[in-house]
Amino acid sequence: MKLVMVLMLAALPLYCYAGIGCDLLDDVVNTTINPDVNVTEYIDSLKGFLPDEETEKAFTFMKECFLHQSRESLEKVQELQQAIYSSVWCAQY
Repeated sequence: MKLVMVLMLAALPLYCYAGIGCDLLDDVVNTTINPDVNVTEYIDSLKGFLPDEETEKAFTFMKECFLHQSRESLEKVQELQQAIYSSVWCAQY
């Protein structure tokens, strides 16, 4: 779980550096860590970005991992997300 999160958040500055999709990526991350969004709603919101069944299974697994975390852990993820977005690399976008 932690490795998935680290890899996902490590990609944020690169994605923002490209100058595209920061808002879209922000929405996906917020939906991923939102405990009020169930797996079905989550997958439905991402249908256009999931090219195959294996990718859908991976995102389902990731969402289930976040649903099993405490609210405190999810708040820490949001803090990390904000730190990345406020970084030198993403601030300009």
